[in-house]
Amino acid sequence: MIQKIKINNIVFGEKKRFVFIGGPCVIENEKSALRHAEKLIRLSTDLKIPFVYKSSFDKANRSSHTSYRGPGLKKGLSILKKIKQEYKIPVVSDVHSVEEVTVAQEVLDIIQIPAFLCRQTDLIFAAAKTGKVVNIKKGQFVSPWEVINIIKKVLSQGNKKILITERGFSFGYNNLVNDFRSIPIIRAMGYPVVFDGTHSVQMPGGLGKISGGMREFIPMLSKCAIAAGVDAIFLEVHEDPSKALCDGPNTLPLGEVKDLLTVLSAIKKVIE
Repeated sequence: MIQKIKINNIVFGEKKRFVFIGGPCVIENEKSALRHAEKLIRLSTDLKIPFVYKSSFDKANRSSHTSYRGPGLKKGLSILKKIKQEYKIPVVSDVHSVEEVTVAQEVLDIIQIPAFLCRQTDLIFAAAKTGKVVNIKKGQFVSPWEVINIIKKVLSQGNKKILITERGFSFGYNNLVNDFRSIPIIRAMGYPVVFDGTHSVQMPGGLGKISGGMREFIPMLSKCAIAAGVDAIFLEVHEDPSKALCDGPNTLPLGEVKDLLTVLSAIKKVIE
C-alpha cells in the first residue's frame, strides 16, 4: 500500500494518474521563470495533469566553479514565491544546508534533497522537521534497497510526507543507466516514487567543465518509468535548451512536453 502524499488538491500515489514536476533546471531570471511557469501550467491544465513547478535557486553541485549557479537563496525564493502566489501552484527547489532549509521552508511546498546529498543525515533531519513534503533524489551511487535507510531518517523525525526520486545509476565514467526494477523495489517501501526523466540521460562531467546529455532518450525512459508504475514524472524543461544556463543537453524542449505527457497519460491509464 502506497502512502498518498497530498499538497493542496494534488495527490502523489493515485491510480491511473501521475503528477508532473517540471521547469527550467535553474532560475535564470524572474521573467523567464514566470514565462515557463505560465506555459507549463496552461499545458498541464489542458491535459488535466497535476503540476508542481520546479526550478533551483542555487545549483551548488556544478562541474565547474565558473558555471552559472542561479540567483541565490533570497532572490530565488522571492521568484518562486511570486510564482506560487500568482499561479496558485506548489513549488519545489533544492536545499543544500540546514541553514537553507530554515529559510526555504517558508516558501517551498516540497523540500528537495539533491542526489549527492541524499545521505546527509543532518540535512534530511532538518527538512523532515519542517513537516513539509520531502523529496529525496536517490544518489547515483545508492542501490534501491538502501533507500529504506533514507526513508527511516525522515520517519525518525515524525514526518511521513516522503517522495523518492529515481534518476539513474553511475555506469563507468560520465554515464548513467536506469534499472527499472528500482521503481517497484522502492515503491514497495510504501512511498511514491518520482522518475527524473531528464537527469537520467545526463552524462555527468561529460563535456569537461559541464555535463553532457542525450535528451533524445528522455521520452523512451519516461515511458518505461510510467509502465513500471512510477507516481510522478520530473522533467527539466526549457523553451530553448541550447541557451539554457544549466543542463541544456539533458533538458526537454518546451515544445515537446505536451506530446510526451499525452502519451504518458495514456500509458498510465492502461497499466492500472
